[in-house]
Amino acid sequence: MISKRLGTGAVALMLGLAGCNGGTGSQPLFPQLAAAAVSTIKMGRTQRAERPPLTRAALDTLDGSFMEVTLERQDILAYLFVSAVRQDDLPGQVVQWRTEDNITLTTRNGVLISTRGFGGDMMSSAVQVANGVTGPASGGEKVHMIRTGDLEEVALVLACDLENLGPAPVEIVEVVHPTTHMRETCVTADGGRITNDYWVDPRAGLVWQSQQWAGPHVGYVRTRRLTTG
Repeated sequence: MISKRLGTGAVALMLGLAGCNGGTGSQPLFPQLAAAAVSTIKMGRTQRAERPPLTRAALDTLDGSFMEVTLERQDILAYLFVSAVRQDDLPGQVVQWRTEDNITLTTRNGVLISTRGFGGDMMSSAVQVANGVTGPASGGEKVHMIRTGDLEEVALVLACDLENLGPAPVEIVEVVHPTTHMRETCVTADGGRITNDYWVDPRAGLVWQSQQWAGPHVGYVRTRRLTTG
């Protein structure tokens, strides 16, 4: 596999091109949703006008942990379930979230570290997390490995600061969760800026909601934790 560092000028160009062409061209990223809310949670992906309403009563019928993910650039929504949980040699718990057709997001303590199935995927990330700390643990360097071709990845290096914005309860489908709003501001060497937001519940050990950058092709993704299993 070929890897190289991505210059900040190239980052700006990739961001601009992705914004112009919608990131994935004319092909839809996800198939049509089933109509029922429960089967939607288990199977579906859709755009805004096609989304059936979620209810807590429907969510309470589900077994397992489910997360809602929205790709902001295309305004496309998906529901993912936990397919794997593991602890490796690095700090933090790794959780893989998956759709039925094998599109995945992977997090470490709630911080996005990889995607698969989107095109231009984030193949891996080095992030600032610590055992026992939900979400990012500190500022510092963050390195994303971004897929640019069949055999090529580029390293995107960011310098990040972490700010505690204080208590910020969030409502997710009829339930209010007490959280702390953490904001991670990352810059490139020439001043390009990316902002990640996390709504963290330290007592539950969960990131209930987030907005995280998934690379220049995918753009920002919003996540909401719907159930905890």
